[in-house]
Amino acid sequence: MYVEKILNATHEGILKVGARELPCAVLEDSTRVFSARGINRAFGQTRTEATKRLGGDRRLPAVLASSNLQAAMDEEFLAIATRPIQYHPKHGGRSAFGYEATLLPKMCEVVLDAAKLGALKPSQQPLLETAELLLRGFAQVGVIALVDEATGFQYDRQRHALEKILEKFIAKELQPWAKQFPDEFYEEMFRLRRWPYDPGSVKRPAYVGKLTNDLVYARLAPAILDELRAKNPPDAKGRRRHKHHQWLTDDIGHPKLREHLAAVVALEKAATNWDGFYRGIQRALPRYNQTIPLDLPDKNELES
Repeated sequence: MYVEKILNATHEGILKVGARELPCAVLEDSTRVFSARGINRAFGQTRTEATKRLGGDRRLPAVLASSNLQAAMDEEFLAIATRPIQYHPKHGGRSAFGYEATLLPKMCEVVLDAAKLGALKPSQQPLLETAELLLRGFAQVGVIALVDEATGFQYDRQRHALEKILEKFIAKELQPWAKQFPDEFYEEMFRLRRWPYDPGSVKRPAYVGKLTNDLVYARLAPAILDELRAKNPPDAKGRRRHKHHQWLTDDIGHPKLREHLAAVVALEKAATNWDGFYRGIQRALPRYNQTIPLDLPDKNELES
């Protein structure tokens, strides 16, 4: 029998909307949740006889347990609302239940729809007031952003995203050398720079490496160039023992590199001078937050 894994909360906090406080968390798979108990408390609801009238199913939050609200729920909503997410709180203790953050605005809409249908009882007026309050708060800022701010996850969100990208692009071990850069890439570069090109020689000006970093690795994916530099540091003479592309993964890194190089070569061929080409690549393939100095080399650099 398959048992669904109970995830751990990595971030927790309290989202305040008016006088209401909503405990929320971000789980290890980045799912944002509101505590089921916190939702019920925010609406001033506890488990009542209404739950028993629904056949004893305690999976519905108490705020929706009254049978008179059923007319405002469709099957899709009920399928989600009756499947709370069980998770381990960040600081230990018994497991908790919650609902994905984006479900809470829909819960509020159920209450508002029930009011429009004339289905709310006088005693449920506080439900309507709370639903309207929460929806106004969510309308100002997306509910996901609110949870991220309340839990502090906003500060780790970008780092987690970069970690996933690097995991896909960067290999854990050095890969055997295989030619990845087509001759056209360098031939067109030399043409645009007005440098003499010798197809039979692999010796190139040192400045070509700086251009390659800028045109290729800095634009391939976020943080890739920094990670490659860390994996492939220069020796005492300033030379790197391996090619950067030997640290790219076979399934993601190398295919993306070939795809990127094809686009760069196409831009090179379409250009008549370096300035025109560089403006084109800045528009079509911008760098990922990289600042790389590209001062024109002097004569000595080209002859080295």
